[in-house]
Amino acid sequence: MRIFHIATVADWRAAQESGSYTTSTLGVSLEDEGFIHASRSYQWEGVREAFYSGVTEPLVLLEIETDLLDVPIVEEPPTPGLTETFPHIYGPLSPAAVVEVVELS
Repeated sequence: MRIFHIATVADWRAAQESGSYTTSTLGVSLEDEGFIHASRSYQWEGVREAFYSGVTEPLVLLEIETDLLDVPIVEEPPTPGLTETFPHIYGPLSPAAVVEVVELS
């Protein structure tokens, strides 16, 4: 299965250098949130519109192959009371699990 995560170019480059991506979402670390936010193919554009519309730094869309992850993925609503679920990655994301990187303009 493929899931998606929006990242800043700077965060993605740092992950490639360190071997571990640990940004949960814009300005929030994995350590602070407890997981990395991800979405399905039909959800990421809404996430971009809701949370990244004011971002001026370059962004990329990470396409992640879940079979290559070595940490758990849990389907959960992003906030209590919502019924739609999103995939949450419970641990650092290995760059090796990212099978495609698309620049977002």
